Amino acid sequence: MFVQGNIKKTAKQNGDFRRVLATGKQSQLVVMSIPAGEDIGSEVHKGTDQILFVVDGEGRAIVNGKSFEVEKNDAVFVPAGAEHNVINDGDEDLKLFTVYSPPEHADGTVHSTKADALAAEHA
Repeated sequence: MFVQGNIKKTAKQNGDFRRVLATGKQSQLVVMSIPAGEDIGSEVHKGTDQILFVVDGEGRAIVNGKSFEVEKNDAVFVPAGAEHNVINDGDEDLKLFTVYSPPEHADGTVHSTKADALAAEHA
């Protein structure tokens, strides 16, 4: 699948907690929107590296217990097996896109809210 257009603009316009844009054999492109005061939730992807790119907003990333502030134009690399979380402690939605390698979610996945994502994980 070919994704055409400005990924930063696509991420900024996204209102869904998680939306898979493209999935290949080795990687996956996803946009996310984290509302103010919320987070992704602490998680570990055992066999998947993840790179997160912040396009709007500010917050904190925690990777293996180390916390650091993130803002527009920052990137966070999360190696496979690392416990991580991204927390929006700003006043506006935290907008980002992320690349998983290999893919983490089913192609075409859309979770409008974090609650939807958690429900799908438990199903």
